[in-house]
Amino acid sequence: MRTATTIELSGDSEKVAETVTLAVEAEKLGLDVCWVAEAWGADAPSALGYLAARTTKMLLGSGILQVGTRSPVLVAQTAMTLSNLSHGRFLLGLGASGPQVIEGLHGVSFRRPLARTAETVDIVRQVFAGGKVSYSGREFQIPRPGEAVPMRVSNAAQHDIPIYLATLSAAMLRLTGKIADGWLGTSFVPEGAGAAYFAHLDAGLASAGRTRADLDVCQGAEVAFAADEDALRAMVAARKKELAFSLGGMGSSRTNFYNQAYSRQGWADVAAAVRERWRSGDRDGAAQLVTDDMVLGTTLIGTEEMVRARLAVWRDAGITTVRLYPAGDTLAAKLETLGRAIELVRQT
Repeated sequence: MRTATTIELSGDSEKVAETVTLAVEAEKLGLDVCWVAEAWGADAPSALGYLAARTTKMLLGSGILQVGTRSPVLVAQTAMTLSNLSHGRFLLGLGASGPQVIEGLHGVSFRRPLARTAETVDIVRQVFAGGKVSYSGREFQIPRPGEAVPMRVSNAAQHDIPIYLATLSAAMLRLTGKIADGWLGTSFVPEGAGAAYFAHLDAGLASAGRTRADLDVCQGAEVAFAADEDALRAMVAARKKELAFSLGGMGSSRTNFYNQAYSRQGWADVAAAVRERWRSGDRDGAAQLVTDDMVLGTTLIGTEEMVRARLAVWRDAGITTVRLYPAGDTLAAKLETLGRAIELVRQT
């Protein structure tokens, strides 16, 4: 398995500098890929351009650029620029996000995210190919009717640019298998991943005459090493608060893809109860409903022996790139955790 992490360059200058140092030092530890998140904080392309100048070996990916906040051609232009700046080290990660961010923050309709994602990938690849851009789809018409004629982008892609999709729903997973080079997953439980994720990914792959070997399966989780049982209990308790936010606070009042993902993997009743408690304003009560199994099943938290064994389960489940979110109160602690985890992945 390859190793990766995800960072975001939001916050004050001190926090941003620390995050950049984390990425630079992670490369020295042998990290294979650094994904840069965007969400509703700092934009990813600016950070990626800066990291391209500060690093030399590891791959850099947008994790993710939200489909709908940029035109498909601008997405392609951005990807080609970052790829050329990094000498071919760029991976283009795209995702539909959700209605709260797309509509609530950007003021763009979230309707038909499946069609919008598929057409965006089509157009991006057309731009990569270097010809004049002409597209007639349900979501995009290029050029628009009128006086305009098809144009080509004057910049050129000097390297191959793999496209990854961050998806959770069944239809989006099938699309990922059909058209993407990689899958950026989350809320992943190896024991429940067959029906929840892989059945849909494999159906999409088969529809395009492809196999799992054609798809980089990149899955992420927090990694933390517990010295003893007391430390493990404290780590699990802390993670419950974060998981309660994902289950109850992410998305809109009607749409929460994280909650749906956990529900498909055997925790429908708990996920529903957590969401109800969270939305009523009882954050602590929501966290208390999260079970230890939910935390341990979706993270790499435990003693070194536990993490080693869990990594083997992930490998056997079909993960090809493991995205590590290192725990730690300081930069040094995070780097120590990340270094230990990278070494364990190498041994797995």
